[in-house]
Amino acid sequence: MEKDFDNWNKLKKEIENESKNIIIKEWEIWWTHIWLNIKSESCWKWNKFRRPVLVMKKLSHTNCIIVPLSTQIKKWTWFANYNIEGIEYTALLYQIRMMHTNRFYVKETKLNYRIFNIIKKKLKKLLNF
Repeated sequence: MEKDFDNWNKLKKEIENESKNIIIKEWEIWWTHIWLNIKSESCWKWNKFRRPVLVMKKLSHTNCIIVPLSTQIKKWTWFANYNIEGIEYTALLYQIRMMHTNRFYVKETKLNYRIFNIIKKKLKKLLNF
């Protein structure tokens, strides 16, 4: 797959200049504009560099800690699998990052609190230095 770094840079400039006033909450799933990554880092999905993410921790009204999500199921310690309405998903725990709300595009759903806590415990275990 050829990566379109030039169009990503144009979109980043637009996102930087946007003025958004959205409210985010922990355990929500949002579609976001995730940057074009390199090598084995998970990249965008579909057009406009979009990928769903799970809000793990709200840091302020504009910043939060997120974990990108995927429909490609992985089975190692740095992934957390869960099921919503019969569809299997994977939280990419190893790609945890801070994200500004300007990158948030549209709210998808709210994750079941029990599933959120399972993912949170798995993330804590992974980050135990």
